[in-house]
Amino acid sequence: MVDENKDRRGGPADGAGARIGENIKAMASVDETGGAVANQGVDPSLAPDTGRRLNSAEKVRFAIGFVLVSLLWAAPFTMGSGVLLPQIFNSLHGVSAEAALGTMNSIGCVFALVANVVFGALSDMSRFRVGKRTPWIVLGGIIGALGFLLVIQSHTLPMIIFGWCIVQVGINCLIAPAVAVLSDRIPESTRGTYSALYGASQVIGQQLGTIIGSSFMANIHTGLVVAMIIFLFSGILTVLIWPREKSAANTVVERTWADVGRSFIPPTKNCRDFYLALLGRFTFVVGCFMIQGYQLYILQKYCHMSDAQAASTLKVMALISVVTTILASVVSGPLSDFLHRRKVIVATSCLILAVGILFPFLMPTATGMYFYAALAGIGNGCYMSVDQALNVDVLPNAKEAGKDLGILNLANTIGQVIAPGCTTLVIGVFGGYRMIFPVAIVCLLVGTVFIMMIRKVK
Repeated sequence: MVDENKDRRGGPADGAGARIGENIKAMASVDETGGAVANQGVDPSLAPDTGRRLNSAEKVRFAIGFVLVSLLWAAPFTMGSGVLLPQIFNSLHGVSAEAALGTMNSIGCVFALVANVVFGALSDMSRFRVGKRTPWIVLGGIIGALGFLLVIQSHTLPMIIFGWCIVQVGINCLIAPAVAVLSDRIPESTRGTYSALYGASQVIGQQLGTIIGSSFMANIHTGLVVAMIIFLFSGILTVLIWPREKSAANTVVERTWADVGRSFIPPTKNCRDFYLALLGRFTFVVGCFMIQGYQLYILQKYCHMSDAQAASTLKVMALISVVTTILASVVSGPLSDFLHRRKVIVATSCLILAVGILFPFLMPTATGMYFYAALAGIGNGCYMSVDQALNVDVLPNAKEAGKDLGILNLANTIGQVIAPGCTTLVIGVFGGYRMIFPVAIVCLLVGTVFIMMIRKVK
């Protein structure tokens, strides 16, 4: 689920040296009160919040934390939305399973959209002694767990949807401040690597969620309880592992509560590349989730598998994706930092995923889905590893990273709102699942064009 306004550019400098482009002109440094202030010419190897280099232990702790925060929200989220709840919808009498899933995802994403922007803005302006991001990250895990609890206790479609909306609020209360840590505390020169850890772990978490969720298809209630427990500890474990955040009690906060409402106002200055990044992510999410969000139904109704066969195939697909995602992310994030390139890697990942989606279109079998899973893992691994760093590089205002990344994440939430509607519409018009594949491919190709049009980041 993120953002906009930041005077930070991502263009690399010419020649052999470090990638200092125009974005370094607006790098945030820290004054004696702990507040972020714009400063020109800051060394990209220094942490923005402390003004010094991270030591080895801090690097490891940040790495583990970014991995955990993604795994521990993505796995339970996918257990619910990708496997367990779709199976529940299959058993609801008088309800179209596809329509129920699409309605849940669409309404939930509206809640996610609002929550992401609000909690991002609130974390920007917080002045807690334990840091401005830490309390919101912990609270997000607790809210999400309460949402799962409500889903577990629900027996009607409206109540299930309401519970899932609370889950979405919790997820975005967790994600918005956690992603802002990339801008707050991670040196610009290594941001691609940490972004890779976060993004790739999200994809891996989704696949692990599919594997775990598939194991509970015969016992859905227990599976949802497991998801709830995982989510409850997601924020707590993350902040315990990360180096302690600097107190924000004395930070000079330049934003007010009224600014929260203005968080929904799009940027209007120096924002061309920002909007291209947003559109690129939006079309990627739509193309991706048209397939990913309906994998169980595709196996059951397009490949004509039984519930047992679909569950077994989902597990194999998830394992394949985990392997290819890890391989892709291990290479793409560090490679992005080494080559000083963002958009080429992100655009290439869109093309790889498009090729993957072509396989089940041509081969409506388990084999075709396995090829899709392998290439989707590579594409998602590359994309999620580098796209977050690309987004940080095009933010217009370094002092509002939480709010701005929240606006960019609108591409995620709105994309996930649109994707189910697109899938349902295509199924209704063409009478089946086959044509969702070429439509998804077109979305990904359009996203590739948007990303390549970005000027400030190579």
